Amino acid sequence: MKINPCLALLAGLLFPLLAQAWWNDDWNSRRQVTVDAGVTGADIQETLSDFPILVRLHAGNFGYFAELADNGRDLRFLKDDKTPLSYQVEQVDPFSEMGLVWIKLPQVRGGIASDDFWMYYGNANAPDGSNSQSLYDVAQALVYHFKDGETLPQDATAYASHAADSKAQILPAGYIGAAAQLTGAGPITVSAAPQLAVDPGKGWTFSSWLKLEAAQTGASLLSAQQAGKGLELLIEGSALSARWSGDAGVAETAPVELGLGNWRHVAVVLSTDKLALYLDGSIVAEANISLSALNPDIRIGDSLNAVLDEVQIAATARSADWIKLSFRTQSPDFAVMAYGEDESNDSGDSHLLVIVQSTTVDGWVVIALTMIMLVIALLVMVTKALVIKRVGNDNRLFLEKYRQLDHKRLGALDHEESEEERELADSDFLTALVGKHDHFQSSTLYHLYHLAIHELEQLQGSPDQSVSTQAWNYLKVKLDAQVVSEVQRLNSNMVLLTIAVAGGPFLGLLGTVVGVMNTFATIAASGDVNINAIAPGIAAALLTTVAGLAVAIPSLFGYNYLMTRIKEITVSMKVFADEFLAVLSMRAAQAGEQ
Repeated sequence: MKINPCLALLAGLLFPLLAQAWWNDDWNSRRQVTVDAGVTGADIQETLSDFPILVRLHAGNFGYFAELADNGRDLRFLKDDKTPLSYQVEQVDPFSEMGLVWIKLPQVRGGIASDDFWMYYGNANAPDGSNSQSLYDVAQALVYHFKDGETLPQDATAYASHAADSKAQILPAGYIGAAAQLTGAGPITVSAAPQLAVDPGKGWTFSSWLKLEAAQTGASLLSAQQAGKGLELLIEGSALSARWSGDAGVAETAPVELGLGNWRHVAVVLSTDKLALYLDGSIVAEANISLSALNPDIRIGDSLNAVLDEVQIAATARSADWIKLSFRTQSPDFAVMAYGEDESNDSGDSHLLVIVQSTTVDGWVVIALTMIMLVIALLVMVTKALVIKRVGNDNRLFLEKYRQLDHKRLGALDHEESEEERELADSDFLTALVGKHDHFQSSTLYHLYHLAIHELEQLQGSPDQSVSTQAWNYLKVKLDAQVVSEVQRLNSNMVLLTIAVAGGPFLGLLGTVVGVMNTFATIAASGDVNINAIAPGIAAALLTTVAGLAVAIPSLFGYNYLMTRIKEITVSMKVFADEFLAVLSMRAAQAGEQ
């Protein structure tokens, strides 16, 4: 069949758009999660089906705990953005910003670093979609997550293989959520059940996270036996060994050192002719056996002083890659999963929303301080600009009036006017602008003019009295002092702008440094090191630097503009003072000659 090239091209263009289609408009946000099964992640070669993978959510890779509904009931996971995935929410704590979610992936392809799924959230009205019973395959016979408040450990699978008895204490903080503390007082016991039976044709697998608190004597991690036959995981000191007792006799692996005080992933796999012991995802010891059928009673933690988490039993021999993927996905030390950027169903949202939502409390404190500085700086700039504008306008009006009187005085002196007319023009020049002139009250030049006339009257006493040289020097000092006083008045509060210019960036830098420290501390605590975990925290930290620059930049421009205007006014005052003092001196000299 011949394919139309145009239709093929159109399909190629539309496919990425269809792949990005929103699953359900009731959910506000989503994030893509990529599973790396290649050498940089899980490093497996086998393709695994129906694998329950653990997603650890924390502040380093997810900054929207406040947006989640109670206990994460609005979380949804989809393959290819259209096929819902079964999942179980073990824990979501918005206060500590920690979440543990198990997801059933239909397929994890070995050696492939690009398998992915979508995580949707942000729907306050969503019903709880968590369901552990559909999470595991039919071979998974028992899973104990150990929940805080449980008297007896409860099985998360559909088989309901709950514990018959338990002397363990539940600790709220374990390796994956809560954990079981065994003190040697007694084990966790599970009654024999068909789903827990050992079938030589299928095999059998046990796994758990274990932390030894002290050296052990005659302790066992697991005893799965019937009539004295079956599997035992023995711990002596801090060394672990596996023993099989069957129809063909007893086979035991070499002991493996566990160490004290560290969490270790332990697994044992029974196959038709092999007993394999795994530690931290790698096979460490083997023994040849002849597997026989039995339906054992199970005892977990006989005479054991240790902490257990995530105990699992499967009625099948899990592969080496299955064990390895379980270890690496449950451990925060491996970057098996990478988290993409959050996307919003609201087209009006932007990257700025992601940054704002990722900003921590200390960042908001710094931003609040910079905003206070910005408000103060803006108030100073606005009020100072209005004052300078008013001073400039009044100076201009005063100079216009002053120049008119000066021209009138010069005109009377140049023409052959009578002596009385000259004296009258000269007198008007000195006194015409003195008095109540409200439109000059903001003029710095008027203040100098008024001061000079007032002081001259005090020094001269009468119009025909001469003025001494010391008096002229005194008058000059008074004018200079008035100029300094006016400049100080114009410069008042300008120091607040210099503080904003110099202090704003440093305050923002402080917030950035603290934010970066918090981001790396979170990464160190969670063990998730990837660019998607770091980027939101770093971007939020840099927001404080932006806030500091947002204060400094307008303050710098405003400061330079205002200082330029103040310098112009200062120069005009000095020029006017020298000029007016010269006019007064000349007038006094002419009066003395007469």
